[in-house]
Amino acid sequence: MKQKIIFIGAALVLLMLFIIGTLVFKDKQQLATQAHVQVNQDALMRMHSPIIGAQNAKVTIVEFLDPACEACAAFYPFVKELMAKNPEQIRLVIRYAPLHQGAEQVIAVLEAARKQGKYWPALETVLASQDKWTKNHQADANLVLPLLAPLGLDMTQLQADMQSSSIQMLIQQEIADAQALGVTKTPSYFVNGKALQSFGYQQLSDLVNEALNH
Repeated sequence: MKQKIIFIGAALVLLMLFIIGTLVFKDKQQLATQAHVQVNQDALMRMHSPIIGAQNAKVTIVEFLDPACEACAAFYPFVKELMAKNPEQIRLVIRYAPLHQGAEQVIAVLEAARKQGKYWPALETVLASQDKWTKNHQADANLVLPLLAPLGLDMTQLQADMQSSSIQMLIQQEIADAQALGVTKTPSYFVNGKALQSFGYQQLSDLVNEALNH
């Protein structure tokens, strides 16, 4: 009986040490990530970044997305919902982290559409039709183009702009900034400069609410 009590006691001590160790490691990891973001604040937003929402909004969500990422497509309506619940208080800044093969060309499509004032409808169309132009996690920009035709774009001009040096340089800047901030998965969110550490709908909602109530 005594040995059993000692065994249970030792097991509980080990469990507590494991929990404490895990929490300490998590805290250190979060602090390291945030310190990394602080050092690279300039990489969070650029003059060329697409922004939607009030300019003086209390909360700024910076989202690094890959248009070929399924989770990005799934989260986009959720972010728009958060914004709709808090009109004038949240703005969204779109950044790119093209992690899927072919995604850079789809970003070029979006940026070329932006030159014609159709960025947001183009982004929503691209995300909503993702299954039509991605196969085995590879993006095919040629399949995207016909889907954008109903937006009234000049498709000849759009294809020419896709290859422009300004858009190609923009994409390279996006990739460099994503790397500088340690973005290795999409979507990745930063709320008022604070990185979302634990990914999920509730976690993002909590971080946004924290910023709203700060």
